[in-house]
Amino acid sequence: MIPVSVLTGFLGSGKTTVLARLLRRPEFSRTAVIINEFGEVGLDHDLVEASDESLVQLQTGCLCCAVRGDLVRTLDDLLRRREEGTVPPFERVLIETSGLADPAPILQSLMLDAALAGRLALHGVVTTVDAVNGVATLRRQPESVKQVAVADRLLLTKTDLADDTRDVRMRVAALNPSAPFIAVTLGDVDPELLFAASDHDKAGRYQEADHHHHHAQSHANDIAFFAIVREEPIAAIALTLFLEALAEHCGADLLRLKGIIRVTENADRPAVIHGVQQVFHPPAWLERWPSADRTSRLVFITRGISQPWIEALLAAIEAEVHSVSGPEA
Repeated sequence: MIPVSVLTGFLGSGKTTVLARLLRRPEFSRTAVIINEFGEVGLDHDLVEASDESLVQLQTGCLCCAVRGDLVRTLDDLLRRREEGTVPPFERVLIETSGLADPAPILQSLMLDAALAGRLALHGVVTTVDAVNGVATLRRQPESVKQVAVADRLLLTKTDLADDTRDVRMRVAALNPSAPFIAVTLGDVDPELLFAASDHDKAGRYQEADHHHHHAQSHANDIAFFAIVREEPIAAIALTLFLEALAEHCGADLLRLKGIIRVTENADRPAVIHGVQQVFHPPAWLERWPSADRTSRLVFITRGISQPWIEALLAAIEAEVHSVSGPEA
C-alpha cells in the first residue's frame, strides 16, 4: 500500500516553507502532494491554480494538486491516474492541511473510506510549531492544540528567530510527550526524518512513551497523555469490545490512540492499532516483535478522559469475556 503522511500546523507556523523546501529535494521525488488551501501556499503553485486540472508535475518528479470537492475524491482520482499511467507512479502521498484545520476528519477519511482501503495506508502526522509564537498560539487557538496532540513528529520552526525555545518545548511536550522534536531552520529538513518511519519504529515510540512519559497533562486544555502497559496478552474479542466501547463512549474526546498489542490468539505477531476519535483503523499485523519486549502498550491522548477510567473499562471487559468463555479459554 502507498503510505500517506499529513502535514499540519497552525497559520504562520511555517509548514508551507517546509513543504517548499521538500519539493526541491530530489529525495522527495515520486511523491504526490495534495494541498487544500492555496491562500497559504508560497510556492510556484500559481502553476497549479492556473491549470484546468489543478495538477502539475514539478521538475524534481513531485506531483502537486489541489483538493477538488473533497479529499477522498481527489485521492481516488490520483490513484486512478497512477493506475492508468497518466501520471508518474508516485510512491507516497503528502497532504498539507489548512492552518485552521482539525486534522481528525482527514485521518478518519483515510481510515474509513472503502474506495481507498487496500490502496493507501496512514503513515503519520507531522505538525509544525512556531518557536516564536507557539506558546501564545497554543494558549489562544484550540485547533493548534489538537494539531500538536495528534502528531507523530513535531517540527519546531523559526528557531533562528527565537532567543529561547524552552517554554514552547515544555508546552508542546505537555500535550504530546511521545512525538520526537525536530528543530528546523528556514524550513530545511531531511525527508527521511519525516517519512521513513516504519511500524517497527512506531512500536519503539510506544515503548519509549511508556518508559519516559508515563503520564502528562495540560490543565489549561484538559489534554492528557498517558500509556497503559499490559504484561498478559489481550484476547481478540476483548480488544474488539474495548475499541468499540471507546468509540461509543469517548467520541471526540479521544484525540488519538496508538498501540502495539499482544493478542492471545496470535501472540508471536504484534498488532498495531490506530484510532482517531470514534474511528479505528483495522489492526496491522507485524511479522515479528521489534524487540524482546512483548508487553502490550497503548498510548492515549485524550480530552477530559482519565487513565483510571480507561484501565477500569479494559479490566471490566476482560473480566466479562473471561466469565463468558470460561477459565480454560
